[in-house]
Amino acid sequence: MAVPFRLARTAVFAVVCLGLGVAAHLLGGASVPAPAMVAASGLAFAAAYPLAGRERSLAVILPLLAGVQVVLHLLFSLSHAASPRMPASHLHSGLVPGLGMLVAHGLAVGLTALWLARGEAALWALLRRLAVRLLVIRLPLLTTPFSTSLGTTEPPVLRSAVLRHVVSRRGPPRAVTA
Repeated sequence: MAVPFRLARTAVFAVVCLGLGVAAHLLGGASVPAPAMVAASGLAFAAAYPLAGRERSLAVILPLLAGVQVVLHLLFSLSHAASPRMPASHLHSGLVPGLGMLVAHGLAVGLTALWLARGEAALWALLRRLAVRLLVIRLPLLTTPFSTSLGTTEPPVLRSAVLRHVVSRRGPPRAVTA
């Protein structure tokens, strides 16, 4: 896989992780110092880069996102507690989170992982479709008059992901006999 594509996918994951962690921490009543945000973005980037080489499913994205969120939470809590300007008195008082915070983090991680997994699936479906189209365009250029035809018909258009589970029940209602 091309390095720029891998870096772009890694950057998207790191930005989503950092945004989720900072937003959750700010909604919890704490502040996030700039050095902690820089360290957190580097940490999220380093965690995602080795896994950005190929398509990943929800089974890989969810634990990675949850693990990075736990580490970011600890990093932000430690940086907040070490800050001389702010007292360490936001809602979870240090490193021990309350039940509400665990539920909020779990819900946010679950929804974000679903969102990232669907985006991942859509991206790879688009890339596969693009590769087929480029192959269809290039095959007539590569064939010579003496070579055989390789069947350059375009593949059939598949149903969109949005309509995959739709059931059509058009027509008049069935007659009910008593």
